[in-house]
Amino acid sequence: MKKVLRLKNLGCAHCADTMQRKICKIEGVRDAKIAFMTQRLTIEVDDEQKLPEIIEQARKIVAQTEKNCYIED
Repeated sequence: MKKVLRLKNLGCAHCADTMQRKICKIEGVRDAKIAFMTQRLTIEVDDEQKLPEIIEQARKIVAQTEKNCYIED
């Protein structure tokens, strides 16, 4: 299953790359891509039921990597 999320205040391409690499390492994530220009995060997961937990972990990674950036609800 794929889920597309909108990022707000993503101001650094290097930070986007760092976030993407870290999110890809979350257990249950098959793939993750961040499109810097459109500020979108696409997460592909193996188990749809784990998606809320994965998104929460991704939120923490985003906040730790770039202080003003967050995943929009």
